[in-house]
Amino acid sequence: MSVDPGTNRVLLATHDGLFDVSRKPAVKIGPTIDLMGFTTAGDGTLFASGHPGPGTNLPNPVGLIQSSDAGQTWEPVSRQGESDFHALAATDDGLVGHDGRLLVSTNKEQWEPATTDIPAYNLAGASTGGVVLATTEDGLLRSTDSGRTWADVPGSPLLMFTTFSGDDAVGITPDGRIHTSNDAGISWQARGTIDGEPAAIAATSTNDGTLRVWVATGTGVQVSTDNGQSFTALAAAT
Repeated sequence: MSVDPGTNRVLLATHDGLFDVSRKPAVKIGPTIDLMGFTTAGDGTLFASGHPGPGTNLPNPVGLIQSSDAGQTWEPVSRQGESDFHALAATDDGLVGHDGRLLVSTNKEQWEPATTDIPAYNLAGASTGGVVLATTEDGLLRSTDSGRTWADVPGSPLLMFTTFSGDDAVGITPDGRIHTSNDAGISWQARGTIDGEPAAIAATSTNDGTLRVWVATGTGVQVSTDNGQSFTALAAAT
């Protein structure tokens, strides 16, 4: 999931393609692609991976694809027919992806195995500084070199998904408990709880530093305007 901080447009990547879920009903954007990994770079470029859908002229798997028009069109970049990245993260130094093993790239074209391979379920990258968080079944891992090497985060909660807004990180546990971090994932504070099982998370910051947090579940999208303390159903525009 990705949110445009200027417009609060909420984009959700699904098995049936990309949707603007800030509209009601949700509006499909672009072609039908089974989007598995999905992330947004600091300049707004969308990156994704997965499998082609009906009428989509892409190899299977699609490898790394990118969109510079908010998902209306996608172009292949690298690893077509090779990688189905189930997790992707962008930093100011490149991309990190997991397709059964952890791969890193500084130019989107060439990829190499990370020095430390980890079983990442979800990846999230900070827009500056090269920090990446990875959730695993055994706990949270953190990288400070854009995914090349990793270390455990002592005392961290068992998170399912994480996301960044600047240096602030937000995470959610499998049972829906929100946690936030103001030091890029080193220490965490418990916040509120959502209804339902989380499927994706995104966050932005207001001018006064308050975090806005969006969480997608199987029944809809919930949003918090108070640092993840309380949530309400997203009031979508018609």
